[in-house]
Amino acid sequence: MKTVYPQIVTSADMLKSTIQLEQLTQKLKQNNAQAAAITNSRLYGLLPFWHALHEQQIKPVLGLTVNVQLESDIVGLVLYAKDHNGYENLLKISSSIETREITVLPKRWLEAYNKGLIAVYKGESSTSLMQLTELQKIFGELNFYLAIERPNGEKLEHEEIIIDFSEQLSIPVTAFHMSRYIEKEDAFAYEVLNAMDQSLKMNDHARLKPSINSLHLLSSEEWSEWFSDVPSWIENTEFVLNSCNVSIEKSASIMPKYPLPATKNSKDFLRELCEVGLSKRIREVTQPYIDRLNYELSIISQMNYEDYFLIVQDFMKFAKQQDILTGPGRGSSASSLVAFSLNITDVDPLRFGLLFERFLNPERITMPDIDIDFADSRRMEVIQYVVDKYGKNYSSQIITFGTLSAKAAAREVARVFGFESTTLEAISSFIPSKPGITLKEAYSMSEKLREFIQTEEIRKKWFQVALALEGLPRNASTHAAGVVLSPVSLVDVIPIQSGHDDIYLTQWPMKEVEQVGLLKMDFLGLRNLTIIERILKIINYKQSNPFKLTEIPLHDEQTFQLLQQGDTTGVFQLESAGMRQALKQINPTKFEDVVAVNALFRPGPMESIPLYAQRKAGQAPVTYEHPILEPILKETYGIIVYQEQIMQIASKMAGFTFGEADLLRRAVSKKNREVLQSERVHFVQKAIQKGHSEQSASAVYDLIVRFADYGFPKSHAVAYSVISFQMAYLKAHFPVAFYSALLSIATGNQAKINELMMEMKQKDMAILAPSIFRSQRFFTVENGRVRFGLQAIKGVSHNFIQKLIQKRMERETKWEDIFDLASDLSAVHFTRKNVEPMIKAGALDEFGFERSTLLATLDAAIKYAELISPTEESDLFGGDASHFGKSKYLLSDPLPIMVKLQFEKEVLGQYFSEHPTASKKKTLEDKFINIWDILQSTRDMSVKIVGLIQDIKRIRTKKGEAMAFLTVQDDTGSLSVTLFPEEYAKYNLLLKEQEMLVITGKSERRNGRSQIITKYMEK
Repeated sequence: MKTVYPQIVTSADMLKSTIQLEQLTQKLKQNNAQAAAITNSRLYGLLPFWHALHEQQIKPVLGLTVNVQLESDIVGLVLYAKDHNGYENLLKISSSIETREITVLPKRWLEAYNKGLIAVYKGESSTSLMQLTELQKIFGELNFYLAIERPNGEKLEHEEIIIDFSEQLSIPVTAFHMSRYIEKEDAFAYEVLNAMDQSLKMNDHARLKPSINSLHLLSSEEWSEWFSDVPSWIENTEFVLNSCNVSIEKSASIMPKYPLPATKNSKDFLRELCEVGLSKRIREVTQPYIDRLNYELSIISQMNYEDYFLIVQDFMKFAKQQDILTGPGRGSSASSLVAFSLNITDVDPLRFGLLFERFLNPERITMPDIDIDFADSRRMEVIQYVVDKYGKNYSSQIITFGTLSAKAAAREVARVFGFESTTLEAISSFIPSKPGITLKEAYSMSEKLREFIQTEEIRKKWFQVALALEGLPRNASTHAAGVVLSPVSLVDVIPIQSGHDDIYLTQWPMKEVEQVGLLKMDFLGLRNLTIIERILKIINYKQSNPFKLTEIPLHDEQTFQLLQQGDTTGVFQLESAGMRQALKQINPTKFEDVVAVNALFRPGPMESIPLYAQRKAGQAPVTYEHPILEPILKETYGIIVYQEQIMQIASKMAGFTFGEADLLRRAVSKKNREVLQSERVHFVQKAIQKGHSEQSASAVYDLIVRFADYGFPKSHAVAYSVISFQMAYLKAHFPVAFYSALLSIATGNQAKINELMMEMKQKDMAILAPSIFRSQRFFTVENGRVRFGLQAIKGVSHNFIQKLIQKRMERETKWEDIFDLASDLSAVHFTRKNVEPMIKAGALDEFGFERSTLLATLDAAIKYAELISPTEESDLFGGDASHFGKSKYLLSDPLPIMVKLQFEKEVLGQYFSEHPTASKKKTLEDKFINIWDILQSTRDMSVKIVGLIQDIKRIRTKKGEAMAFLTVQDDTGSLSVTLFPEEYAKYNLLLKEQEMLVITGKSERRNGRSQIITKYMEK
């Protein structure tokens, strides 16, 4: 017997169900399901539900559960899309509810959107004749039904009332059942999920316990048994679901239109913009540029993508007009001359040998995809411009769903179970911090987790539930980049909901948005562009002739010297230790070397870095599998680095078009044996036709197969290398502005600030102390030096800093003393919480008193503020506090040097005045080597250092012996110190964080990093 399921709530309806699609389709098949309806409270999960069931040849029925405000009461309905008109009305109904953030649908909206819908009313004891009459009138006699449920086959008290109404109004009754989990045994997991949804614990009295009785997927036997006395009700249910016929197969692209005057068309206008733009960007537009532009425009026209390019150039034009920094390109779009001509990208594809087919392949029709990087601090301005230009109802951001990870599921379930907070922390520590790890994997990897679970029955139950809930959708948020544009109102195509900044949000994530044919564009925020923007602002402050990024030559010698030294802290893409090592190996002397490093520094290709470096330096011969490869691989010394090179090889040797070559590259990269063989035959045959031998053609094909996985898009590598080079140039030529901007962006990341300031110290770049008279919120440049920013002082509030700077700007003279400052800021802002960290940081040193005196006087200054200016508005003396005698400073002895330094470390995250090791070295007669000198050395040597222990990691060897790795710092840098078991046994008692030690040992380099192997230690 075929079974139907009229009301399935899936896990997409966040925290309302444990039903996931994969298990659902398996169970439906097992139960011989004929049709099943999704009836979530939003249209989340609707599209994948349709595809999953359609694939299994089970009829998917699209539904929505809503509450409707009638004249007399609020009633719950299940609405089914009978046809495409009904499906569109479901989109509108859900969107209407969610964009207004309401829970009840007004009756007039239901009347407006009732076409193509079947409504089922789940009768309750409060059901009235008036309600049913209203609903029957809205939907008509043929599209309105009553529903009766029988949990576990038991009749509910109001069943007879519903039957009576059915007979009076001639409304058919359907057998109904709601499913929120798959198997009966899943009931408890669902109850826990329900408690999670209410943010309560299982034992909380306030918890609304769900009616979880029999919310599983019924078998055909249960259906028949529960409604054995009324088989006609089951027949009615089958009739309702079988009456619903909606197909939402993948749609053709729905391309938005760029607004143009009636006298212009997009094809001609695009060409006009391109020709004008190219003539401005290229000094002399030669025939190759003309041919390439014509070719690209012909492909774009063939695909009807003119409007897409016009839309992108328009918002890029807006960004540039507003001085919003944009990236030079991203991904394959940097290979388009049209994009370059329109100022969408800043990469000349002909100069760098980039292939348009890597972006738009005429052999493989896909939606265009131009991803744009903006300074992350201003990205939303561009999105808002697009929404304003094309209309709120035609543009939106895209939703994304967060799921319960292994750790999140374990913690959340433990919280609902009422476990202590210490137990929650322990559970988190038992699960390895490995991206994407599952609870099953954690169980097999973590002995502590297994022991924890086995000790008590409640813990076993906890783990079973956590396993059941792992992976369920937990929350919705806005996709970091995606924006949708439509030529028709979005609610005609997808459901939407309210979002941030008065911009709508799709109810479907990116993949589903693209499935229905909508155009998606990525507006990405890139932090490094914000850094560059800030650097330029500093450089151009009060400059009549501002410096521009376009002035940076890609052959600057000073920049190459910086790159060759691996001095790339803060430089986009080139900052990691491994990347620095690669730069030192390759020794870049031209921009193309930077592009190659960016492309090669990935798992797999990085194995070729030593060979690339040797060949570049002339230490190894450059060889080619076949002479025909030389012009293609010459720039990368015979090594295949880029995907474009694979395409060029296929074109040159076998006569493939670049479009065909791109298809070949994609096919062989999947490593399917049958595909590899068929493509081999195709490639070799075409190469033979071009006059090559079968042997040489086969050898070159093997080369393509070997590197198809490794090849990197050259277009992306070039575009991102432009940003890398720009930042390296700015660091080489404007170091003070560079470090000031980087420190400002790093505020809040103490480790990064310490790293940058240590590097500045190594370069003898002065850093000025924080000052109430001169410091701004962030780090600034002052007379060629970096001034510490107030926001980097721990414990000082943003409001305090804002008020301090405001008052300072309003004054004609400086504050005379701490009391003057206190009265000006008022007792609201002049508090111990704000001012004590400022004193400890040295920001009040310019008052001319020791920090000990300022700290001792602080209470008196606070009382003075409370008397003179208790609030921001009140000033007892009208701005002149001289009528009221000031307190005097409580003079104190200077702080001991270590106390002063510890205070600085407490609030600045580092020792600022000097490093404790510097003063320690002065008291010792021995000669010591600075850590910086060890880091710079390439040879092993005996060393003696004075260092402060920053971190201790104790481990055991395979033999069970204890040893340790330390991170040790002096005033010039930090490095790793190793104590093997013998030394650990001797010096273990000396190992404490912030302990200062004299360490003797041998320095050696491992994986490009220096470390010390300890021989002796002493205080």
